[in-house]
Amino acid sequence: MITTKGLTKRYGRITAVNAVDLAVPEGSRFGLLGPNGSGKTTMIRMLLGLVYATTGEISVLGEPVPKRLKQVLPQVGALVEGPAAYGHLSGRANLALLDAAGPRTPKRKQRIGDALERVGLGGIDRRPVRTYSLGMRQRLGLAAALLRAPRLLILDEPTNGLDPQGIHEIRELLRELNTEGTTLFLSSHLLVEVEQLCTGVGIMDRGQLVKQDELENLRALTGRVVVRSPDADRVVALFDGKVEMRDGDRLAVRHPDAAELNQLIVAAGLRVMEIAPERQTLEDVVLAVTSSGSDRVDKR
Repeated sequence: MITTKGLTKRYGRITAVNAVDLAVPEGSRFGLLGPNGSGKTTMIRMLLGLVYATTGEISVLGEPVPKRLKQVLPQVGALVEGPAAYGHLSGRANLALLDAAGPRTPKRKQRIGDALERVGLGGIDRRPVRTYSLGMRQRLGLAAALLRAPRLLILDEPTNGLDPQGIHEIRELLRELNTEGTTLFLSSHLLVEVEQLCTGVGIMDRGQLVKQDELENLRALTGRVVVRSPDADRVVALFDGKVEMRDGDRLAVRHPDAAELNQLIVAAGLRVMEIAPERQTLEDVVLAVTSSGSDRVDKR
């Protein structure tokens, strides 16, 4: 759905995006992760033709951008940075104006109503937008992106301003849209948002794409087993030298097989509350591949 080759954007002496080769497969939920200022929004703006690349190639839906942008954009929904709206008009009226600017299609009122309902604004859609909270404005921007049932949805920080309940609702909506056939491409600096939603991940750092892979591949086994036991002291003594981490009753034991380790612990007469192979976290990956670690990437 999206490919780039050597994509670069310079602003004078500043290189915002540097020689990025990106590949986003159809049907995926792809997260572009990176600290603020790493080039994520500039990438998205180039994909949508909002700014032109200095060098490199872009293909969206199999078409070159910006050369075939008019053919591409009707099939793409987008939410970039803070969504704009006329404050004196209602959310519904704003969507009607936006929809009227595009090609004439049937059942406009129904599509607008459906989009508002999907993002949770169905009951307050006739209030002036100036009375909307930041989270409500974000929902309205997402409704605008959904108006024409896009094949590809490009979102820049889609949960910005939402409370925990709103984040959960939007995450479930995005999963539902993906199940229905929409490819998702979103940027975020929130590790947990990408880890809970996305199937593929790209990591940006100082304008470069420093890592790209399937999430499951990134979350590889570490060779340790995490054990929780009320007999933690005795487990430590039993596996002297192999316990590499302890936090209360939680231990990380260097062992290749969780089932075998469980059998050894139980055979020694010790209790196990929880046991599972340890996997590398997305935070571990970010720390390993970025020059400044995750000090600018929010773990929440």
